[in-house]
Amino acid sequence: MKLVTYQVEQKIRVGLISKDEAWVFPIESIGPEYKTMLEAVKSMSESEQQLLEYASGQEPYSIRGAARLEEVKILAPIPVPEQDIICLGINYMEHAAESARFKNEKFSGERPYAVYFSKRVNEASADGARIPSYPGLVDSLDYEAELAVILGRDARNVAPEQVKEYLFGYTIMNDVSARNIQNRHKQWYFGKSLDGFTPMGPCILTVDSVAYPPKLDVRSYVNGELRQNSNTASMIFDIDYVVSELSQGMTLKAGTIISTGTPAGVGMGFDPPKFLKCGDVVECVVEGIGTLRNIVE
Repeated sequence: MKLVTYQVEQKIRVGLISKDEAWVFPIESIGPEYKTMLEAVKSMSESEQQLLEYASGQEPYSIRGAARLEEVKILAPIPVPEQDIICLGINYMEHAAESARFKNEKFSGERPYAVYFSKRVNEASADGARIPSYPGLVDSLDYEAELAVILGRDARNVAPEQVKEYLFGYTIMNDVSARNIQNRHKQWYFGKSLDGFTPMGPCILTVDSVAYPPKLDVRSYVNGELRQNSNTASMIFDIDYVVSELSQGMTLKAGTIISTGTPAGVGMGFDPPKFLKCGDVVECVVEGIGTLRNIVE
């Protein structure tokens, strides 16, 4: 089941994508009266999810307010996250190697501990939105296609085998990065937190929509050229490990977004690097979720 935040006739709604992916149904017409996606993530019951799953297969004429998907404006699923997004750094072995090459560092091939950092998001960018290039500030703009996980319950001291019970769903995130700022400051917060650096979407795929743990293809394209091509099964630290470890001594609130890291093939990994420039079209694709497409300006 796919859920979206969308705008139609100047009103922002939470919607359900029909099974044929041609229509969007406002969930308030089906039963659950959630005004925002965060409300839905935090409060949606199993029975409500079942109701929506059933409704997704109905004819559009039977759903009040149904609209063709192509006729509405899709926003980021959670346009304004309540907290910074938690991100995984170098969570695919080949990306760890290319990162070390770019920084002229030796890479031992070992990654005993997960690398966590946070990303400030004033507002997440939607599918189709522009990625600002910040001339004069950024000279090495990069893309990172990632699977992001959204928690549906507060998590504290959760065992790995219990993590699935705390998840609401998945979305796609492009962890846009200014490499010169990132490397200059010796940490990643500033270089990954500029306004417009968090494209997200186009939807949330609920956790029970795919087998668990998810083994989904992750790809990115720049101007149609395949750059990244991997699978979430190749993550060094999987979702169960990450959520469990972070929840030890730290409460992860419902609505928390955790982006699980990017595979090899980012711009800095090429020789010479292939950084983004104005006019470039970046597509991040995760199997089962869809495509997140943005243009650099």
